[in-house]
Amino acid sequence: MLDLTGAYLAHYVQHKFKFLWRFHIVHHTDTWIDTTTANRHHPGESVIRFVFTTLGVLVVGSPMWMVFLYQSLSVVFSQFNHANISLPDKLDTFLSYFIISPNMHKVHHHYVLPYTDSNYGNIFSVWDRLFGTFTSLPKEKLIYGLDTHMATEENNQLKNLLKIPFQKSRSAKNS
Repeated sequence: MLDLTGAYLAHYVQHKFKFLWRFHIVHHTDTWIDTTTANRHHPGESVIRFVFTTLGVLVVGSPMWMVFLYQSLSVVFSQFNHANISLPDKLDTFLSYFIISPNMHKVHHHYVLPYTDSNYGNIFSVWDRLFGTFTSLPKEKLIYGLDTHMATEENNQLKNLLKIPFQKSRSAKNS
C-alpha cells in the first residue's frame, strides 16, 4: 500500500494535474537516463511525494520500521529502474511482471505522449497493469527527454531547472 500511495499514485497525480506536472517536468527533461535521473527532482516535487507517502503511512498505519524499509527499497528500485543498463530482453520482460524493470520504466521517459503517461510504478509493476497504465516500446525506439524541453542548455543548468515550474507552460498537456 505504501508503494501504491507513495509512488504510483503520487506519480500518476503529478502527470494529471497541470500545477503538479510543472514540478515533475524537471525529472522528465533529462535526455540521458541513468541513476542521476532518479535523483533529478525539483524540491517542490519532493514536498508533493512526502505528502502522498505520509498519507499512505496514515492510511495503512505503518510502523516506522516498515516506513524506513519501504523508503530504502524505493531508493534502491528507483536507482535500478533508471540505471543505464540493458538487461537481456527476456529477463527484463519477465521481471516486469513483478517489479519495475529498467526497460519498463524507460518507456515512461520517452519524449512524447502517450508513453510519458504510462508505467508510473516504482517498485511493483502490478499497479500499472491493474490500472491500465502499462505500455511497452522497443528500447531501440526510445528517445529520452520531453518534447517541450529538449534544449540541452536549459536542461543541464540547475538555475534553469529550478525555474521550470514557474515559467509559462509550453504545451497543452495536463490542462
